[in-house]
Amino acid sequence: MKEAKILFQKLKIVSLLDLALLIPSSYNNTTLATHIVMGERQTFEAKVDEVSAVNGKLRLSFWLPKFKKRISSMLFRVTPYHYQVFTLGSEHYIQGKVEEYNGSLQMNQAKSLKRIGEIIPKYTSVVKASSMRSLIEHYITEQSLYAEGLNDFEVRTLLGLHYPKYLEEIENYDKEVLKFIEAFNHMKKLKGKREDFPALEALRGKLSPFVNALPFTLTKEQQFVIDEVQEDLKRVDKATKRLVIGDVGSGKTMVILAAAIIAYPSKSILMAPTSLLVIQLYEEAMKYLPKSVKIALVMQGKNEGDYLNADFIIGTHAILFKEDMPNASLVMVDEQHRFGTKQRALLEAMMANKQKKPHYLQFSATPIPRTQAMMQSELIDVSLITSTPFEKDISTKVVGKEDFPVMLEAIKKEIAEDHQVLIVYPLVEESKEIPYQSLDEGRGFWEKKFENVYVTHGKDKKKEAVLQEFRDKGEILLATTVVEVGISLPRLTLIVIVGAERLGLATLHQLRGRVGRLGLKSYCYLFSNNKKNNRLQAFTQTQSGFEIAKLDLQFRNSGDILDGTIQSGMQFKWLNLAEDEHLVSVAKGRINNL
Repeated sequence: MKEAKILFQKLKIVSLLDLALLIPSSYNNTTLATHIVMGERQTFEAKVDEVSAVNGKLRLSFWLPKFKKRISSMLFRVTPYHYQVFTLGSEHYIQGKVEEYNGSLQMNQAKSLKRIGEIIPKYTSVVKASSMRSLIEHYITEQSLYAEGLNDFEVRTLLGLHYPKYLEEIENYDKEVLKFIEAFNHMKKLKGKREDFPALEALRGKLSPFVNALPFTLTKEQQFVIDEVQEDLKRVDKATKRLVIGDVGSGKTMVILAAAIIAYPSKSILMAPTSLLVIQLYEEAMKYLPKSVKIALVMQGKNEGDYLNADFIIGTHAILFKEDMPNASLVMVDEQHRFGTKQRALLEAMMANKQKKPHYLQFSATPIPRTQAMMQSELIDVSLITSTPFEKDISTKVVGKEDFPVMLEAIKKEIAEDHQVLIVYPLVEESKEIPYQSLDEGRGFWEKKFENVYVTHGKDKKKEAVLQEFRDKGEILLATTVVEVGISLPRLTLIVIVGAERLGLATLHQLRGRVGRLGLKSYCYLFSNNKKNNRLQAFTQTQSGFEIAKLDLQFRNSGDILDGTIQSGMQFKWLNLAEDEHLVSVAKGRINNL
């Protein structure tokens, strides 16, 4: 059906359940009324007993034999058709809104129906009503819905909404059913997009000597995710595609290093978005990996070690421009959302050999709701690390101008204890649009009151050098959200976020995650002109990134959904990702059994 294909494109639907979920916006009930209700649209058996033309309008009077009453109607948009149809003595089924005027019944612009006894669905759509109806009647059948994997109750609910026989089917349907079908449909489509390829080789490096040599014990979740990765990498029939999402400070780096050990003696590559993060990962690798593992660092204008003969190569996107980059059987990308889809695909393609692909692990420190993780896992395997190696002790508080003196004392106290302070401004230069100081306006105050004040922002070409120097020598760092991801500042114990209500909860969580990295008592001040902001107050009550992701959904009414390796916004009509975890879980179970 060529015409159907064009209609599907107009409607932006790609599956039969997409069409089935286009529920009618209203219904026209043509069953004969059993009693007269004012203000309601009703259908009556009627006989024309008076016809007259008045100033281009047509005045009609109908006799209603069932009720032994008369009802008048004025037709305002009159055509020759109306004169032919509504002749004196003609019998009709009329429909319209019933009203009362001076004790008489009225139904203006009465319609004569050819068929009665039906409940006719009406669709709000970008295609014509007749085309929409024919699409529904052709595709939405009992047989086709069962074929999609729905059960009796779900099929009956959808058929009852598209082909209702009784008003009760419309008025009393279970909205939970539509939520479930929406989740089921979305995951089914993701599963259909997934492509699996054979791996270049199975990776079975010995992990236990590395784990036993660590000067600390891995958390249960770190160990669980490492076990999942180990199972993935030993397969040769399917190259792994796994996304590891770890909350701020959850210890994702240990999973990365463990994966490199499982790959050894085969080569592995890790790509990260900034040279600062790359250097940090390189330092961690040098510290914890056995000396037998040769490690190389690749950045623009700076290399460490011999990457041609290295076992584990760590680098920025500069890796993509090295034509002599050796082949690796394991490819990893940290902070994967900071790279474009093409950049990530290019690294994978560089290592591929015809149909065989490298094992591919992606890492992110941006937590997502569990519901979303369950959905994404149909497209890409997903692991969550929700706990941290030690309990962070961070007090979070919303503050205003009147709290500044107390906050200033807290800053002085932390610096006196050889701790560091971070102040995040909403913008670099003054703006009339934003009712907060900019970084340029605020720096004079801090530089006058304190020593060793460092300043950086997104457009600062030397920002990585500034951050590096601050880590070693600084007391106060003034910055924009450039510090959101990646840098480890072990002595940082206090953060002030200016104009906090302007930022998303995920960004606030990333910024707060900069403090208390080693378990030191820490503080986060959310500076706002609106201290009673509900979103900020809710944020102060939890430190779990996954809970915050859920809160973010609640405040954004289920917002956009991230779809694994690509970011594609999709708004759910019925499903609420913040509240409907049980439905998503059931839908996932059903998908797995298809």
